[in-house]
Amino acid sequence: MQSYRSALTLLRIPFSVYLMPVFWFALSTLQSFDAWRAVVVFLILHLLVYPASNGYNSYYDRDEGSIGGLERPPQVTRELMHLVLLFDVLAVLLALWLSPLFGCLVALYLLISKAYSYKGIRLKKYPILSTFVVTVFQGAFTYFMVQVGVGLTASEVLQQPNVWFAVVSTLFLCGSYPLTQIYQHQEDAQRGDTTLSLLLGIKGTYLFAAISLLLGTGLLLWLYFTNYQVHNIFIFLVCTAPIVYFFAGWALRALKDTRVVNYSNTMLMNKISSLCISLAFILMIVANLYF
Repeated sequence: MQSYRSALTLLRIPFSVYLMPVFWFALSTLQSFDAWRAVVVFLILHLLVYPASNGYNSYYDRDEGSIGGLERPPQVTRELMHLVLLFDVLAVLLALWLSPLFGCLVALYLLISKAYSYKGIRLKKYPILSTFVVTVFQGAFTYFMVQVGVGLTASEVLQQPNVWFAVVSTLFLCGSYPLTQIYQHQEDAQRGDTTLSLLLGIKGTYLFAAISLLLGTGLLLWLYFTNYQVHNIFIFLVCTAPIVYFFAGWALRALKDTRVVNYSNTMLMNKISSLCISLAFILMIVANLYF
């Protein structure tokens, strides 16, 4: 039992909070949705799909240093793979019960996430390809997947301007993804994984993140303006102000002292951005439903 408890830690279930914004964003662009289906979709993604992906990644990486959500990860054992497979099966079965199309999308997401770490493919070794795959699947693909899960058809999901909102989610992921790698350059290099952050360097990572996030924000605000949702512009700018403040300060400090590019600051950046962006989209959902 102790081995399974240790393995459960490596699933990093609390770390799933950092992926919540895409879920709330996908709901915030809908005029209405089925609340109970939304709850089920949330549980499938954040308690089963994302933890299974985290666990599989840990199984093949066997990190000795800090990883997302764990400053001192326990040793990897075969029990971890048992839990990963269990979570995979439960996620797909529950998703199929909710919707056959949703089940297929969840299964595809799980397969792609495994290609990221699996030693026979290991997309993680290829900085440009892995960035494209991760940002598209954790961004636009997940955005569409959530909406299918709550009851939309494929044709409804692919209508305008919904597709452009999905592009925004990928641009946001494109900005945040290399920041999650910025403190792991040494360990990634030792494993032979040339991540995008390692390729860009510390200064380049901050610059790339800033450009991606600015592009995503600009497109989002333009979509709100052209779709007569000016109140959403106000909500987004107010709620995300703490992110801009922390990110700018962290980047400026890093230019003077690279010691601030560490696990604790990276996790704090992830926490602030996730909670603030999630709050923005939750407030938009409430505004859409009740005002």
